[in-house]
Amino acid sequence: MSVSNLAKVYARSYQFVMKLVMGTDILNWDEPELLEGPGAVKKLPALIKSKGYDNVLVVTDKGLTSLHLLDGLYEALEKEGIKYTVFDEVQPNPTIRNVEACKNAYVSNNCQAMISFGGGSPMDTAKAAGAVVANPNKKIKQMIGVLKVTKKIPPIFAVPTTAGTGSEVTVAAVITDEETHEKGAVNDPKLRPGVAVLDPELTIGLPPKITSTTGMDALTHAVEAFIGRSNVANTEDAAKKAVKLIFDNLKIAYDDGSNLEARANMLKASYYAGIAFTRAYVGYVHAIGHNLGGFYNVPHGLAMSVILPYVLDYYGETAYERLAMLADAAGLETSGLTTSKKAKLFIAKVRELNASMGIPEHIEGILEKDIPTIAQRALREGNPLYPVPKLMDFDDCCLLIKKIGGLK
Repeated sequence: MSVSNLAKVYARSYQFVMKLVMGTDILNWDEPELLEGPGAVKKLPALIKSKGYDNVLVVTDKGLTSLHLLDGLYEALEKEGIKYTVFDEVQPNPTIRNVEACKNAYVSNNCQAMISFGGGSPMDTAKAAGAVVANPNKKIKQMIGVLKVTKKIPPIFAVPTTAGTGSEVTVAAVITDEETHEKGAVNDPKLRPGVAVLDPELTIGLPPKITSTTGMDALTHAVEAFIGRSNVANTEDAAKKAVKLIFDNLKIAYDDGSNLEARANMLKASYYAGIAFTRAYVGYVHAIGHNLGGFYNVPHGLAMSVILPYVLDYYGETAYERLAMLADAAGLETSGLTTSKKAKLFIAKVRELNASMGIPEHIEGILEKDIPTIAQRALREGNPLYPVPKLMDFDDCCLLIKKIGGLK
């Protein structure tokens, strides 16, 4: 079943209007204040104090607290006389229940601001909890969608420990409904952190498998933003910068996790990719990946890594011109190649990069009986919001998910 002409007209009209809105200054697009470089996280408490906050909630997970990765931050907070409460109950693919628990910790301890410390999950949890704190008459489900957060949320100081999600600069929080196993994104500029800390020392202990998949997540953000139809202002430039940094540094960081320069460059790449997709959006890689994560708890970075080349194949010639531009931006050897060959080279290099880091070609565990529901939910997420090069129908989505799962 192909996408009807009426559905295409509606989707493209919706996307055109959204592009106009995203391209204006009606919304607040101020990027976070940056603290960068080795040891930058220890400078954060003084900055928090200078902004008038002396009671914060630290949002993180037990894995990071068990590694004592936050000890330097705690010490600096105490030195500045800032009271802090630790909420370390964040789980991968955070749920509505997770968000409610975080909100309760914030309110019951009379906190004034949040420090989100970790990967995308702590940041998404903090953002969503902040939305509920500021909008107590709304449930998180009611804010899933675009521009549904009516009141300004508490300040968030974002400290990424992975180079992938770009959540420290984005306006989105992705939350899972534990009852339906469906993921949904709250999208609103009010969710954007006010300060982002890019400290490469915090990523030194990252396992190679996490380094690879989070890095490919950042690449997916940049690629989906760039090949979509809603690029505005600085999104193209940010996406190109991210792609170049990732192709130059990801494999180095994977092979030598102690390489501080590569780690710093990957953090910046993730940041640039976040800038790109915040205003230009993502595409079907995320739509399918979110729902595989909701169904089977597939780690987000792994889903993005595996799905990206399959979706780029699906887009075909509708994405060739833009992918050819990314092949040049990445510094690939493209002299003398046609546009289509440049594009195909880029896709091949994505697969090659995956393989070089041990990322599998397929996502195991996808059940054929679940595919129709996954496809339906993915298309509900993607259409009409995501300004993809080619609109996908139900049958094509089911077939693509089968390929991703290695099913015949």
